[in-house]
Amino acid sequence: MTIREYLEMHREEMIEFLAELVAVRSVKNQPNGEYPFGKKPAKALKIMLRKCEEMGFTVENVENYAGSADYDDKEAALGILTHLDVVPEGTGWNSDPYVLKRSEGRLIGRGTCDDKGAAVAALFAMKAVKELARPLKRGVRLIFGTDEENGSSDLAYYRTKRKLPPMVFTPDGEYPVINAEKGMIRVYFSAPFDNMDITSGKIINAVPESCIAGYERHIIFFCGGKSGHASTPEKAENAITKFLDEYSREFKNPLLCGLAELFPHGETDGKSCGLGFSDKISGKMTCVLSMLNTENGRLKGGIDIRFPLDRTLDEISTIICGSLKNIGFEIDSCEGTEPHVTDPDSEFVQSLLRVYKRVTGDKGHCIAIGGGTYVHEIDGGVAFGAEFPGEDGHMHGADEFITEENLLKNAEIMAEAIIEICG
Repeated sequence: MTIREYLEMHREEMIEFLAELVAVRSVKNQPNGEYPFGKKPAKALKIMLRKCEEMGFTVENVENYAGSADYDDKEAALGILTHLDVVPEGTGWNSDPYVLKRSEGRLIGRGTCDDKGAAVAALFAMKAVKELARPLKRGVRLIFGTDEENGSSDLAYYRTKRKLPPMVFTPDGEYPVINAEKGMIRVYFSAPFDNMDITSGKIINAVPESCIAGYERHIIFFCGGKSGHASTPEKAENAITKFLDEYSREFKNPLLCGLAELFPHGETDGKSCGLGFSDKISGKMTCVLSMLNTENGRLKGGIDIRFPLDRTLDEISTIICGSLKNIGFEIDSCEGTEPHVTDPDSEFVQSLLRVYKRVTGDKGHCIAIGGGTYVHEIDGGVAFGAEFPGEDGHMHGADEFITEENLLKNAEIMAEAIIEICG
């Protein structure tokens, strides 16, 4: 029996298990005793580890930060890293985000594309290899995190307790292989403000889809946009910058007018902030004003920046913080990471490219992205899936989905990668 035939036999089981995971609203919440990111991310992890154990793998839960499943007792040479937390559902859905919907070959629900679908595919890939008795000389470990969407503190903690395998890929990006990722900066800023109430943006790495402003809970202004991932703001419409563009001049408030000048509606590269850099490998940088909310007499904002490989964290931080200070804001925090690059000619990368070609028939190549994947701070790590070229699974948006075909195809590719690398 081929791997694909095995997966076809287990199609319904895969979809049923994905539905079980999707049903858990595993959005980060306040720490609660033994639950560092709230109860729901820990619940999703518990469900996943239970399934892994039922399939015969050795599991471990590292204090509800992350968990793992080992193929056998051999030392793991390959790690497949996925995450079970999700971003909030937002608005605009045509069905319940937490009830998996099957429609015309699509599996619709929050997390199906990012990253619960990939986690399910990885598990069934490892099960296929085991059930079909494909010989492995080296071990494999699946690692499931619970805080990727909010800075990957889960992985940072896990790495203080457990050593990662020497080769790691994450199906938290796209095919063929992502070997280069832009640097990332997240800036939080604030200033005294009592003009009105403003609400827009709940998480820093998503383009906000709405902005509401008013006085004493009476809505005066509403701007609608289109949500999307902060690494690809050109595919979305930022409701905050739309609001500033349409109304800031009426308020004559220096803070709002200043933000309107720094973040013109439709500009996504930070040029007006003094940025706007690009390079030949990673392309144009992005700079997104993704959060703007009033709280306790202050106007608080957040900015998500992805900068090219030829720039440094210190350089970009100095520019953006200086621009914000010039219009009257204080910097509450400014943190980030340098760009990430893995040698495209490494045997690990070339092995993954061979697998991709063998399964899909398409010649693979390495690509650079603005989105930071789960391996951003892992030396030698790459992203391998789960989206295919030209595919848009509405990641972080409404009606997020993965197709049934691609759920199975991801599992097939990962199974072949396990055999290629560890066989």
